[in-house]
Amino acid sequence: MTDTDTQNDTTGTDTDAILVASLEESTGKTAITLALARIAAAEGDSVGYMKPKGTRLQSNVGKTLDEDPMLARELLDLEDEMHDLEPVVYSPTFIEQAIRGRENPDDLGERVREAFDALAEDRDRMFVEGGGRYDIGGIVDLTDADVADLLDARVVVVAPYERPGDVDDLLAAARTFGDRLAGVVFNDVPDAAYDQLETDVVPFLEGRGLPVHGVVPSEQTLSGVTVAELADELGATTLVEEGTDAYLERFAVGAMGADSALRHFRRTKDAAVITGGDRAEIHTAALEAPGVRCLILTGGHRPSGAILGQAADKGVPILSVQTDTLTTVERAEDVVRTGRTRDEETVDRMQELLTDHAAVDSILGA
Repeated sequence: MTDTDTQNDTTGTDTDAILVASLEESTGKTAITLALARIAAAEGDSVGYMKPKGTRLQSNVGKTLDEDPMLARELLDLEDEMHDLEPVVYSPTFIEQAIRGRENPDDLGERVREAFDALAEDRDRMFVEGGGRYDIGGIVDLTDADVADLLDARVVVVAPYERPGDVDDLLAAARTFGDRLAGVVFNDVPDAAYDQLETDVVPFLEGRGLPVHGVVPSEQTLSGVTVAELADELGATTLVEEGTDAYLERFAVGAMGADSALRHFRRTKDAAVITGGDRAEIHTAALEAPGVRCLILTGGHRPSGAILGQAADKGVPILSVQTDTLTTVERAEDVVRTGRTRDEETVDRMQELLTDHAAVDSILGA
């Protein structure tokens, strides 16, 4: 009996399984997984979804749950139980318990396999979403490569790309997945890197036997958040309302002198400047920089009427938060990194992007 036969016999199902893994967090893995599932469903397949390790966690009725399976259940119209969609809650508490020897890897693997079998019954395809990164889960032998072996799944890796050196990380992942790797989809590729990726990198990778199924360009509505969304997530008070529909992709901290601040702010774009509410000279410098889309003032201080008026005239919104600058930066970066636009509209747009920029048939039929 071959290894593949053993795996098929172990999982107890002939359902085609595709595991979507990621080189790093926030590469669009969830949107791509759900978009592929919806494309397959639209073609007439009965599809299921699973995220063996819940890594994007929130509290829900006293239990820690991953937001991604909840979104999948809604968008794919699934009635499966959360304990099957997310059999392992990979929380900080779980990791501590595993390190202390209080979680048995064999038992956890069996839990994942049983959940998969229950979900895969009478379904043509299962879409399995990996952890935040493909190597998460090694503590209990449940990395994405381990899960792929356990469930006899083909693997599609979602990868970012900005510079040629990023290829090293992809090749390392390819060695980890071995023959199970069906290919890669580059996502959220900035304009400046797009041509080089298609002209040089894709032929190089395919020459090494690694199929590239798509190069999806960066799109602002998927890679950033609006000022209004950020204000909601931070619990901020909006002092200047104009411009709150602008998108933010990065943050600059105003902790230097006014002259240095202005030079720094002029080199950034689609940015929010985070600084103390009492730093009037920084506020002025930020409002003079064309790439600054928002001011986030910390410490609960209210700026002068002159600053508020200048911001309103320029259409630059001002948010006020009670937290200190460091805490605000950490929270704001987390919002942009994890994305607040995970909804049906996001997945719909990703379907369109994959249809236009990826060989979806190759991914589904490889």
